[in-house]
Amino acid sequence: QLYREARECLTLLSQRLGSQKFFFGDSPASLDALVFSRLAPLLKAKLPNGKLQQHLKSLQNLCNYCTSILSLYFPWDGGENCPPPHPAGLGETEEDPHKRRKQLLSVLVGLAAMLGYAFLSGIVSIQRGGVGPAGRQPITMGEEEEEE
Repeated sequence: QLYREARECLTLLSQRLGSQKFFFGDSPASLDALVFSRLAPLLKAKLPNGKLQQHLKSLQNLCNYCTSILSLYFPWDGGENCPPPHPAGLGETEEDPHKRRKQLLSVLVGLAAMLGYAFLSGIVSIQRGGVGPAGRQPITMGEEEEEE
C-alpha cells in the first residue's frame, strides 16, 4: 500500500508540474526545494528495490526537473543520471593513488586516540619500577611463580 501511495504521489506531482520548468513558473520556490530534496535521492541512489525509482524514471518531466535543478545549482555534478565513464585500464588503485596511505593514517589516528583516552582516564598507566599502586611492590617473575 505504501508503494502504491508513493507512486500515486509521484504521478500527481508529475501532473502538477506539467511542462513547466518549476512548480510555480520560471523561478524556483520553496516547494521546488522540498520536492527536489525528495526526488533527487530517489532518482540518483542505488536502491535494493527499484520499483519506485523505475516509476519516477518513467515520468520524464520529473526526471528533467531533477536534471535541470542539478545542472543549475550543482554544476560539478552535471545533472547526469549516470556517472561519467572511467578510462579503460583504470583500476581502483589508480583512481585514488593514496588510498592505502589514508587508510593507514586513519588506523594510526584511531589507535592514538584510544591509547590517549586509556592513559588519561587511568585505565592504563605506566610506572617506572619502585612501589606499585596501593603501596604494593610490583610482581617479579620469581614472585609470580610462588603465588601460583
